[in-house]
Amino acid sequence: MDLTEKICYIKGLAEGLALDDSKPEVKVLNAIIDLLDDIAYDLQDMEELYDELSAQVDEIDEDLSVVEDDLYDDEDEEDLDDFEDDFDGFDEEEDVFYEVTCSSCGEKINVSEDVLLEGEINCPNCGETLEFDFSDIFAEDQDCDYDCDSCEAKDNCGKL
Repeated sequence: MDLTEKICYIKGLAEGLALDDSKPEVKVLNAIIDLLDDIAYDLQDMEELYDELSAQVDEIDEDLSVVEDDLYDDEDEEDLDDFEDDFDGFDEEEDVFYEVTCSSCGEKINVSEDVLLEGEINCPNCGETLEFDFSDIFAEDQDCDYDCDSCEAKDNCGKL
């Protein structure tokens, strides 16, 4: 039983009692029943409007979802294309960088692996010559079993 049916039931019970409408208590009781009846119908109207509004919001949400998919999918593809264009020919092995701290000024510098293997670089901040000594590392490779032509350190290998 919904709210309006319950109010109608209470109204029927009150009428079935055959109360004297001239008494003040009966007037108050009838006024309360009428008020409850009005509230129940207003509430029913609000529920119907809510259902309509909810259906409209669902439709808007679906439409917005389609627009977002179209808009953001295109941007994602464009961004991915731009990203791929920026890194065409990118080879991880060729572009390895290391962070080096200048012993003179304390500035941190990003240096490529190729520059490190050259053995020295001038600090861009203070001009101090920074030297890199890998002789201990490459000394370990002197007894290696690899052919020096395929060795990664062949330019600095002690066997050559």
